Amino acid sequence: MEKISVLASGGLDSSVLIAKLASGAEVYPIYVRCGFAWEEMELKGLQAFLDAIRNRNVMPTTVLSAPTAVLYGDHWSVSGARVPAADEPDENTYLPGRNILLISLAAIWGSTHGVSRIAIGSLGGNPFPDATPEFFETFAHVLSIGLGHKVLIEAPLRGFHKEDLIRQFNDLPLELTLTCMAPKGSQHCGQCNKCFERQQAFHNAGVADRTIYPG
Repeated sequence: MEKISVLASGGLDSSVLIAKLASGAEVYPIYVRCGFAWEEMELKGLQAFLDAIRNRNVMPTTVLSAPTAVLYGDHWSVSGARVPAADEPDENTYLPGRNILLISLAAIWGSTHGVSRIAIGSLGGNPFPDATPEFFETFAHVLSIGLGHKVLIEAPLRGFHKEDLIRQFNDLPLELTLTCMAPKGSQHCGQCNKCFERQQAFHNAGVADRTIYPG
């Protein structure tokens, strides 16, 4: 069975991607710690989701590290303060170079574990420069040269928007995933840009949102 690593955040998109790919491949979830404020809750959400789907083709999660605090300074993603609110534009949620870091580590890990394919859960409409098909193709070529190991970067969900995923994969335990920049304990905050995006997607999909938000 072919092997593929999946950059897993514990969020809805990457969790669906793991389940989708595991129907025909051996999947290696990779979580990268960068020092962001929400990481502990993400990891718990990811493990809860994987435990719930119990797919034998999904291997144990590999946790790697790429500390970014020294690069980001007092950025909201590190400090947890002034997190972009529901009414702020998506541009305010951009994390500079995040995909560059995540993919680089996954590629290095793959070169030492015999895994050439890397999948990332980028959706259609993603506006950021490190999430375009052109970037993925070019970066894969550069990594292949630099590692002396074939690297393929795939974004199988580029043809989907979040409401499409919810509608098509509602049989999965989506309520266990975490798509929040300021979680309260193990729950979504219900107020940040990502929570609003998630709530709107369930509404647009016409699917009941089983996610627990603070009252």
